[in-house]
Amino acid sequence: MDWQLLLNRIKGYDVHLFTLGGAEISASSAVKLVVFFVGLLWTAGWLRRWTVERALRHTPMDDGTRQAVGSIVRYLVLVVGVVLILQNAGLNLSAFSVLAGAVGVGVGFGLQNIISNFVSGLIIMIERPIKIGDRVEVGGIEGTVQDIGARRTTVITNDSMAILVPNQRFILDNVVNHVFAERPIRLRIPVQVQSGTDPELMRRLLCDAAQEHPKVLSDPAPEALVTSLGGAATAYELAVWHEARGPKRQQLASDLAYLIAKRLRANEIKGA
Repeated sequence: MDWQLLLNRIKGYDVHLFTLGGAEISASSAVKLVVFFVGLLWTAGWLRRWTVERALRHTPMDDGTRQAVGSIVRYLVLVVGVVLILQNAGLNLSAFSVLAGAVGVGVGFGLQNIISNFVSGLIIMIERPIKIGDRVEVGGIEGTVQDIGARRTTVITNDSMAILVPNQRFILDNVVNHVFAERPIRLRIPVQVQSGTDPELMRRLLCDAAQEHPKVLSDPAPEALVTSLGGAATAYELAVWHEARGPKRQQLASDLAYLIAKRLRANEIKGA
């Protein structure tokens, strides 16, 4: 079979579609571009998985850091791959300078937030102020970080609801990361009782309630503090320490409130 003759016949059926960047785009070249781009997407995804699961598997990096490095590798492969594919297709990239300028204006206005979130995502992946599995509070939202994407971070709340938080919130807002320092953190429970109640008795009752809970640490020991005197009520505060990756703070606060109420009721102490 004469392969050259076969190729010439196939080219005879080829159809010119349009001209882009000084290159003639035909049906066959369009198919090639689609195949190349699909191959590029698959290759970038494969390299990301290989980087995370193979190349960095035995390094001291945590899972979140490996995922971040894998994402950066994927973005680099996509950018370089797109440029190479367009150049291989014969497109003169300098012809897109006017279009690039127009896109730049669009970025300055309509796409400002999108680009800001994307850049913020890169900063998060490099600096690691938050990681997958961290328990955070940002903008009134509290939950566990499940995924850090290019433009948004997924936070799972105590109600198992997924909140998609724009990445720039973690750069511009005050963020509370409960496990950032990887050491115990303190929880404070306010308690008010009628004035005249024995302070030493209240100290003992509050500390006993804290020591009964298995998630409260004995070192540092719980503290019962007086925060307000005078008037019809005396205000106390029970301060306890717990592991940062331990119980959910809302549930722990509720458990301690029940234990305190039980002891106050047993001692016939009325709240204010």
